[in-house]
Amino acid sequence: MPTFSIIVAVSADLGIGKDNSLLCHIPGDLKRFKELTTGHTVIMGKRTWDSLPNKPLPNRRNIVITDIAGELLEGAEMAYSIEDACRMADQTKENFIIGGASIYRQFMPLADRLYLTRVHKVFEADAYFPEIQFNEWEAESKEHHAENAAETGFEFTYEIYNRKKRD
Repeated sequence: MPTFSIIVAVSADLGIGKDNSLLCHIPGDLKRFKELTTGHTVIMGKRTWDSLPNKPLPNRRNIVITDIAGELLEGAEMAYSIEDACRMADQTKENFIIGGASIYRQFMPLADRLYLTRVHKVFEADAYFPEIQFNEWEAESKEHHAENAAETGFEFTYEIYNRKKRD
């Protein structure tokens, strides 16, 4: 069974995007995203793929989920359902689910790990991360960052959660 990890930056009200763009720019978080996902498979929806400034994400296997039968995107492997993406996932290494909202919602029950960047501010958003049932998760680490709050207007925390053992 493949290992699925969700990686996401969420606002205080679980907002993740507006007009198919990120809500805020945190250079350190983008660097962390690259460090964590490089050398792994990343799985995303078509709108997330469309939002990427450079496609495909380099040094990663890019799987794009679309419901348009036969659609092909240069540099990506195509999955036509969540089940398809699960079959295509790397069986030996962590697979990262990178968005968007619908893909996160569908993978949440399958996820083994959550990498959250919790931004301590509310932004205007039109895409939201699903509610997290924290009783199903165990915190591994939390690392608070306030160093750039004066210039950005917000603080943020990196949080990692592992799913509790299922019965």
